[in-house]
Amino acid sequence: MIIPNSAVRLLDAAAAKYGDKTAVSDEYESVSFSELKERGMRIAASLLYASREGYMPEPVMVYLPKSAKCIASFMGAMYSGNPYVPIAYDMPANRIQKIVDLLDGRGHIITDEAGMEIVKTMDIPPTFGVHLYSDAVAAEPDEAAADKALSRITDLDPIYIMFTSGSTGEPKGVTVPHRGAVDYALWVQRTFNITSADKLGNQAPFYFDNSIFDIYSMLLTGAEMAIIPESLFMFPSKLPEFIRDNKITVIFWVPTVMINVANSGVLEDIAMPTLRTVAFCGEVMPNTQLNIWRRNHKGAVYANLYGPTEISDVCTYYIVDREFDDADPLPIGRACENMRIIILNEKNEVAKPNEQGELCVIGTGVSLGYWNKPEISDKVFVQNPANPYYEERIYRTGDLAYINDEGLIMYDGRMDNQIKVKGNRIELGEIECAAMAVTGVKGAAAVFDAANERIVLFVESCESLVLRKFNNELKQYIPKYMLPGKLVVMDRFPHTANDKIDRVTLKRMITEGEV
Repeated sequence: MIIPNSAVRLLDAAAAKYGDKTAVSDEYESVSFSELKERGMRIAASLLYASREGYMPEPVMVYLPKSAKCIASFMGAMYSGNPYVPIAYDMPANRIQKIVDLLDGRGHIITDEAGMEIVKTMDIPPTFGVHLYSDAVAAEPDEAAADKALSRITDLDPIYIMFTSGSTGEPKGVTVPHRGAVDYALWVQRTFNITSADKLGNQAPFYFDNSIFDIYSMLLTGAEMAIIPESLFMFPSKLPEFIRDNKITVIFWVPTVMINVANSGVLEDIAMPTLRTVAFCGEVMPNTQLNIWRRNHKGAVYANLYGPTEISDVCTYYIVDREFDDADPLPIGRACENMRIIILNEKNEVAKPNEQGELCVIGTGVSLGYWNKPEISDKVFVQNPANPYYEERIYRTGDLAYINDEGLIMYDGRMDNQIKVKGNRIELGEIECAAMAVTGVKGAAAVFDAANERIVLFVESCESLVLRKFNNELKQYIPKYMLPGKLVVMDRFPHTANDKIDRVTLKRMITEGEV
């Protein structure tokens, strides 16, 4: 396949081939490929009418509840020749304001009536276009104007900007090119054999890069993307019912959701005969819960995927081909197609086998950098120090890894999650992995209490656990110097909007003396 200059050309092909077949469904409506294209073209016409002349992109903030309307708005942004910016519908107004400020007066907002009331309280530059979705989707489509806008686009122009929090708490806009998203979709299609007969069960919020798996697999292959109602994730035992009743064939979820489903016990009771692919990414997947899935649903392929937001979602993968003991590390595997991984040691040299270093990524999926933050971009998007011969840009992830004797990449925690206690270097993730092997533990998060120079281990459990007895069991898996100095038992961890463990809140609980 020839890589199109814009990923929205995938929708052109899908609409021509699949027409009235459902492209995306939510709890309120189903939208066919033809309807999705028409909505996208109408929204594009509204954006182009309000746009300024010039060749600089005008990012389109999509501030809507998670729905098929969001997908139509993303298509509209692309048909207008601009990147889209997914915004969480519950995002605080002051954070949205920071994003508007970072866009520096160039851009648009698409929202609904309730969102418009929030937008009215903000300081929106007069150069910004503000659009009601209902008005934008009612505009008369202008295919000639869209073709003109798309003629200016190359596959290295931005397709989307996803804002993440930096270490300072300020948002950073990760800017990804069209080529990265399309290349990734092609890899997903080939690796998991996705066709128009498949139905993707979407869990990831659209402001989280895991959603790229679902959106662009749908556009490329003609598969249906079923948006799972957000309310169901509050009741994980209901999720297998949704998969069964809606004949879902492929899911790509964060481990926390899979853990909650496994812990609910429902996998023993509900069969999911159509589910053939279970992929996960975003944090470490505990083997305990992964084994529960594999034992109770044996008909699926299980895949551990890895990739930071600064990549077009994923850069390595591992097809789980055996059962791992609870305390064993699960590989993140090998590089995806058109991606390459190098591990740099403390001397900035390529690490030897089994030598720990920083995982760095090269390839078509690497981000263009952070929007309007060149000084931060230059710190992590750098020249490959192992290549003195020509310009080769890499992304330094800040993740630690090593390559084992089998040639598999092993994730080894974060550089900023590695601590020293009494001269011993400790990776907090190793403690968490070991804790998951202790009876009664459903979740684990280790945090370093610098003020008291001790490790605080938070665990999810319905049982009453005592530190001394807990550490006696933990000694089977880790050395004494790694044992936690305090144990905090919780019914359920706080979670971020992406359904990852909210470690910032856990750290705050320690610093503010709440535990």
